[in-house]
Amino acid sequence: MQARTSMISIVAASLCLAACTSEAAESAADAATESAVAEAARETAVVDLSVDELATLVDAGNIRLIDVRRDDEVAEGMIPGAEHIMLDDFDPAALDLSDGREVVLYCRSGRRSGIAAEKLAAHTGEPAKHLGGGIIAWREANSTD
Repeated sequence: MQARTSMISIVAASLCLAACTSEAAESAADAATESAVAEAARETAVVDLSVDELATLVDAGNIRLIDVRRDDEVAEGMIPGAEHIMLDDFDPAALDLSDGREVVLYCRSGRRSGIAAEKLAAHTGEPAKHLGGGIIAWREANSTD
């Protein structure tokens, strides 16, 4: 009888351990899925525009182009029609978006404008656009050399 009780205890403990391990595995899988979904949402929240796409939008004239570079960088020149809001000062909640123009961001290489675009997308709940490659790409595409 004691051997049978020990065997039942071992089986019960094994089943409990399997259930706990299964719950832990499910929990880890759920966390990984949530992380992947969040990463995918973040990636789709920021749209990288090519120089040609931005030029088309600038020509159409219905965008609010914001340069998020530092003051010293902006002193070297900006894309025509852009306004300057340094990344450190960029607050999407403070932007007046009531005129319906689409906001497009850019910086030197695209890194800082990507950060600003993430902030804007998080604030509006809509994808935000920025110039992939930044003003470096713009200047290379528009050079007359």
